[in-house]
Amino acid sequence: MSEDKTILIVGTYDTKDDELGYLAECIRGQGGLVRTMDVSVLGEPSQSTDYSKHDVAEAGGSSIKAAIDSGDENVAMQIMAEGASALALKEYRAGRFEGVIILGGSMGTDLALDVCAALPLGVPKYVVSTVSFSAMLPPERLAPDIQMILWAGGLYGLNSVCKSSLSQAAGAVLGAARAVEAPKWQKPLIGMTSFGKTVLRYMVALKPALEERGFEVAVFHATGMGGRAFEGLAAEGVFAAVMDFAPQEVTNHHFGSNITAGADRLTNAGKRGIPQMIAPGCYDLVDFVGWQEPPARLAGYETHAHNRLLTSAMITAQDRAELAEVICAKLATATGPTEVFLPLQGCNEWDREGAPLHDAEGLVAFMAAMRQHAPATASLTELDCHINDAAFAEAVLAVFDGWIAKGVVKS
Repeated sequence: MSEDKTILIVGTYDTKDDELGYLAECIRGQGGLVRTMDVSVLGEPSQSTDYSKHDVAEAGGSSIKAAIDSGDENVAMQIMAEGASALALKEYRAGRFEGVIILGGSMGTDLALDVCAALPLGVPKYVVSTVSFSAMLPPERLAPDIQMILWAGGLYGLNSVCKSSLSQAAGAVLGAARAVEAPKWQKPLIGMTSFGKTVLRYMVALKPALEERGFEVAVFHATGMGGRAFEGLAAEGVFAAVMDFAPQEVTNHHFGSNITAGADRLTNAGKRGIPQMIAPGCYDLVDFVGWQEPPARLAGYETHAHNRLLTSAMITAQDRAELAEVICAKLATATGPTEVFLPLQGCNEWDREGAPLHDAEGLVAFMAAMRQHAPATASLTELDCHINDAAFAEAVLAVFDGWIAKGVVKS
């Protein structure tokens, strides 16, 4: 086990000095090193920190005076969040820490989400919060590898209850910093979206075939956070190409589900000019939280309980035509090659002819709307097969091999 990993501790040292100091003691007691960042506005810490509140505000292009003069705690904390995010990323790139732990209530957690989102995938990110796992935390603001623990009994001062949370988090972030194997990007990476093999199976054939061609393949489970991670990496330009064959989170978001990857789903690869292949896997279903009431727009729709956590609603032919227009508008923002595959016999295992969710009228309506609204910059390939048929994977590989031959995708 390697030692001497440095953990950045972030918090409001004017009000949570004791708790933040306890975190530092726990990390140092296990052989780790610590750097400290103060994101308070009004008060002063009992001891100086490695990064003062003035350093933080200035890193975001502002000042503590501006934060105070705003007279608004929300504005002030956003100034500190912007500065903390910029400064943490700068210091991480300079090699000054290997993991981060952030402590806070709702204000501190708001800032923590920005800091964690700013740091790359593979940097251990731990948030100790009084609102961990709360419904107030929007999925699109959660970094794909964020870790949270409830700061139980930690609203005011140290006690044996909150020490349990703090010490666990201290050990977890240091252990993660010592053990993490961050992405190395030694091979060109293909980003693919899908669901489990019971509903979508193309990745079973495509992943080994792409690996034989010298690529690494990362398959993202398109259930909200998976799509968020996919979009985040696409925005960073990490992928050599994407095969976004399960953009169902677009459907979820459009129809008001909480299982969302955000409004920018299906846009970041295109905006970066990354070659993208698109297919409408599971486009016809809206997933929503199974133990909650369905979104208002879906009241009365036919539903299927996948498990106690997730239920799916089947959208109508009119909905599908509307959704096709939404998808095509997103694809129109792409600046790179875009290939859209339309499997005319269906887009998930449950919508095959004779299967329980088969809707021939709805499938025809969706495909017709895709033809009508597809942007001129996208190439449309219609396939007389189902998305789970071997013919679909074969068609994808044929286009992909053409892209390699033309130098569109670098192998």
